[in-house]
Amino acid sequence: MMSQKKDVDDRFKQFGTVSFTSITKTNDFIDYLKDNKVMGTRCKDCGLSFFPPRADCHKCLASNMEWFEVSGKGKLVSYSKLQYAPIGFEKDVPYCIALLDYGDYKVFGRIAKDLTDEDIQVGMEMQTVVNELPSGQLNYVFVKA
Repeated sequence: MMSQKKDVDDRFKQFGTVSFTSITKTNDFIDYLKDNKVMGTRCKDCGLSFFPPRADCHKCLASNMEWFEVSGKGKLVSYSKLQYAPIGFEKDVPYCIALLDYGDYKVFGRIAKDLTDEDIQVGMEMQTVVNELPSGQLNYVFVKA
């Protein structure tokens, strides 16, 4: 009896500068990025929102999730300019990492390179947008709202 080869859903390898995993239960995240949408997940049972997206809720342990778009304006809570980077990101420095507060959830990511140090202020309104890297990989960055 011949066994059939199972196709592996490895869409997540298209995310980020360095993809540390190619397989996840939230691979649809990549398809949304291709459609110019940054998405999180929300538990249909308890209402908890997640970003990055999760397939399972740690609060109520349900797997009953729905997608929602990260849209509108978030408030810059904190940021840091990195001069040294982990393996795989050495060519990116310097860059700023930051945390945006959208109320029901927070998003951690990078600030767009076109913003100068003088442009960035804690408390400012920013948006999370899809970004295509020179390699064709996809990620998201924060821009001034």
